[in-house]
Amino acid sequence: MTGLAVLLGVGSAACFALSSALEQHAAKGERETRTLDPRLLLRLFRRPLWLFGWVPDMIGTGLQAVALGVGALALVEPLLLSGVFIAIPLEAALERRRPHRRDAVVVAVGVVGLTAFLMAANPRAGIAEPAVSSWLGVAAAVGVVFATCLVLAWRLRDAARGVLLGVATGVLFGLTAALLKSLTAIIVEHRFGVFRHWQLYAIVVIGFAAFALTQNAFQAGPIAAPLTAIALLDPLVGVLIGVTAFEERISTDAPRLTIQIVAGLVMSVCIWLASTTRSR
Repeated sequence: MTGLAVLLGVGSAACFALSSALEQHAAKGERETRTLDPRLLLRLFRRPLWLFGWVPDMIGTGLQAVALGVGALALVEPLLLSGVFIAIPLEAALERRRPHRRDAVVVAVGVVGLTAFLMAANPRAGIAEPAVSSWLGVAAAVGVVFATCLVLAWRLRDAARGVLLGVATGVLFGLTAALLKSLTAIIVEHRFGVFRHWQLYAIVVIGFAAFALTQNAFQAGPIAAPLTAIALLDPLVGVLIGVTAFEERISTDAPRLTIQIVAGLVMSVCIWLASTTRSR
């Protein structure tokens, strides 16, 4: 099942990359708006390219759900980072230019860091459904990070703003993935009884907020700035929720833990470098 989960995860990443490139191209055509301004979405609804971006997004979500059903959250979510490599040349193609080497290098180093983290962590599956107390703890932690990013982003512009909004979005996507994994298990067990479970409605609300925030993030500079932050934070949050709430296990012996810490620092530097990217 691990091989199938990897294949589905990579397929999902490719779909999300195409969707991101199309939506970013359309969003940059609109004047910049404040964070979570609903008027941006209303204007984007008039752009066919943006609407077409929903198709690969929905396909990617379906592939992600199936992958989470057969694989651990801490395994599937990091695979989504591979989509950044696809999104960068797609953005360049839509803008009729060559991909910027600096952006590719930052993403490549981030991938190396994440790969090292996963190999050292060696995540293994845990329980199917966390306790309510675990979910409350996750919600509190996500809420603090999310609110802090929005407050800081309100005062900044360009790539730095895009990265902060990307971090906030990545945190929401990581939480949505965790809820999706829980919901998948519920569907298998209860089928239509899923409508009685809060996870379904939480996914709708949080997913919409993440989607709207993504459009704001895409307006701020090149796609590499917000997408690097989203692609790194999404899996990292997934791993953290997997370990703390789903009781998934990772290796914590001294050598492996050291590699995980160094890899985390490398990814943090990549996010900072993405925030210094200038619009061309």
